[in-house]
Amino acid sequence: MSPPFRGDNRFSLKRNNNPLTQQMYKNASFNIFTPTAPGKIAQILLPLLCCIWALFFNGGSCFAPASPINCRESNSFCCVSNAYGIWGDRIPCNVSMAFFPSTEDEILRAVAYAVKNKLKVRVVSGFSHSIPKLVCPGSGDGSGFLISTENYNKEIVVDKASMTVTADSGVGLRDVIEAAAAHGVALTAAPYWEGVSLGGLISTGSHGSSLWGHGGALHEYVLSVSLVVPALPEEGYAKVITLKQGDPDLNAAKVSLGVLGVITKVTVSVEPQLKRSVTNEVKADNDVEDEILPFAAAHEFGDLTWYPYQQRVVYKKDDRASVAADGDGVNDFIGFRSTPILITAALRSTEKSLEKAKNSAGKCREAILLVDSRLALANGLKNNDFLFTNYPVVGFQNKMQTSGSCYKSPSFDLVNACPWDPRFNGLFFYETTAIFSLSKIKPFISDVKKLRDMNPQSLCGIELYNGFLMRFIRGSTAYLGQQEDSVVIDFNYFRADSASTPRLNEDIWEEIEQMAFFKHGARPHWAKNRRIAFNGAADKYPQLGMFLQAMRKYDPDGLFSSDWTDQILQEENGGENNDMDGCALEGLCVCREDRHCAPADGYFCRPGRVYVDARVCRFIYFNIK
Repeated sequence: MSPPFRGDNRFSLKRNNNPLTQQMYKNASFNIFTPTAPGKIAQILLPLLCCIWALFFNGGSCFAPASPINCRESNSFCCVSNAYGIWGDRIPCNVSMAFFPSTEDEILRAVAYAVKNKLKVRVVSGFSHSIPKLVCPGSGDGSGFLISTENYNKEIVVDKASMTVTADSGVGLRDVIEAAAAHGVALTAAPYWEGVSLGGLISTGSHGSSLWGHGGALHEYVLSVSLVVPALPEEGYAKVITLKQGDPDLNAAKVSLGVLGVITKVTVSVEPQLKRSVTNEVKADNDVEDEILPFAAAHEFGDLTWYPYQQRVVYKKDDRASVAADGDGVNDFIGFRSTPILITAALRSTEKSLEKAKNSAGKCREAILLVDSRLALANGLKNNDFLFTNYPVVGFQNKMQTSGSCYKSPSFDLVNACPWDPRFNGLFFYETTAIFSLSKIKPFISDVKKLRDMNPQSLCGIELYNGFLMRFIRGSTAYLGQQEDSVVIDFNYFRADSASTPRLNEDIWEEIEQMAFFKHGARPHWAKNRRIAFNGAADKYPQLGMFLQAMRKYDPDGLFSSDWTDQILQEENGGENNDMDGCALEGLCVCREDRHCAPADGYFCRPGRVYVDARVCRFIYFNIK
C-alpha cells in the first residue's frame, strides 16, 4: 500500500518554507524583539501601559499563530510542537510525515496506511495547546507520522429537535459555540480558552467550572463519538466505529488521550440559549479555605482567584440569567487577547531581570500593579463589545463562557500576537494544574498559607500571571475523567530560557507542586503540567483497568500509543526515572542528590519547609571570603 498522499493533492505533506517559522522550530525560541532589561521606572510603567492598551485598543488585528507542524522541503522530515513552541523536556518531536485529511474517508486511508505498515501514529489539531507530548508518535525520533485535523473542520450539524450538535473533531470550539447560538441553543460547559478543537478538548478532559448538573467539563455532555480504528486486513486495515450512550466503551472514548484511534465525529447535548450574569467581588483571604465549597454550591459557573501575597481573593459570582435580562456583555479575558509584541517582550525582559537579581520585592510591586489593573478592567469582562462600565456584566452564553480573541486574526501584521507566541520573546511559563477531591482542598490551602507566612514575597511570581485559579468539575463517568466532584487549581510561573537556569524561589514552587500531587493526592490535568505531576497518576484512577481494556480492544498493536502515554498509563510510578544533572529544575525529576539541582549556582537538594517529605532545589547563600 502506497502512502495515501501520493497522486492526491488533498493529502499533501505540510510544508512551511517561511524562514521565520523554520528558525522557530530549529532554535525553539526566536527573538524578533530583545529590549534591554527595564529599570524600576519601567517596572511601574509597564503594567500601566498594559492597562491603557487593554482599555482603549482591545488587541485589534494580530499576528496569526503558526502551524504546530513544520516540514522540510524534501518531505522526508517533519517537526511537531505545541502552541508554546517547546515541550516539557525541550526535546523536539520529529516524524516521518504528516497527513492533512479533510474527510472521514481520507482519515480511513491514513489509518489504514499506518496499520498496514505498522507505523506509530498520533493526532494533532491545528491548535496544539497540550503542554505534554501527547501528540508525539512513538519516541518522536522520526519513525512515526501525524494525522492533523487542521483541515477536517467543515461539518457542524445543529439538531434542535434532539437538542444536539454533531461536528467534525477538528472544528474549533468557537465555531461550535457560534453555530449553536445561531440556532438559539448553547453548550452548557466549555473550557475558558477557546483555541482548541472539539476532539482535542474532550480527549484531554478540558473543562470550565461548575458543580451543578453534569458539571463544567464538556465530555460529560458527550452523547456519541465516532472513531477510525485499526482493523483486520480483510476489513481494509481501518474502520469507523460509533460509540453511543449505553455502550461502556463510550466512557473510554470521552477522555481517551488519543490512544483508541482518530476521533472523527462528536455529538454533544445542548440546551436553550441562556444568559449569564457575572460580578467579581474582592475579599480578604482569611477564610478562603472554608468558603470555597459553599461558594461553588451557590454559583453555577463561579470560580475564585487567590493572590496569596496580596492576601486577596476574587470571587467571580457567575450565575444563569434569563434571556430577557438586559445586557449584551462579552468575556474577553485580558490574558487571551492579542497583545502588542513589544509589551509582552518587555514584560518578559522585566521578569528575567528580576529573576537574575533575585528581586522578589520587585516582582511583588509589579504584581500589585498588574492585579489592580486587571481588576479595574474586570479582567476582560465588557458590558458591550468595547468597554467595561459596571457590574453585573450580563451577556449571552456564547459570548460569556469562553474567550481567546488573540486567535482571531483578521489580518497579518507584526504588531500584536498571543502573549505566549514562541516566535517572539514574550511570556514563557510553566502551568501546573492540580485536581483535588473536595475533602483535600482545605488542607492544601492551609499548607500553602503556612508556606506563604514564612516568606510572603516568595509567592509573588504567580501573581504576575493568574494567581491560583480555582474551578470546579463534577465526578465523571469517563474512565480517565475525575471520579468524584473536584476542585481544579491552575497556576502559572516563570520558566527560564535555558533548562539549566534555576528560578527565583525555585524551592517554593517545587514544594507546592509536590504538596499537591504527593501529599494531598491531586490528579494532573492530562494536557498540562510538568513531568513529575504524572508520577503515580494512573494509580489515582480506579477505572484505569477498564480503560486499558478498551485501548487494547481497539488498538491491539498500540499504534496510537506513544512513549509518553505508555509511561503515564502503564509504567510503575509513571515511568519517571530521570537521573540527569539538573533534571529537577524542569520538573523532569524530584531531586535526590544535589546534582539534580544546580549546585554550581548555589541550589541544593533539601527537604521542604512545610511538607518535609518534599525534596526541592533551594538556594543557599554562602559568603565565602
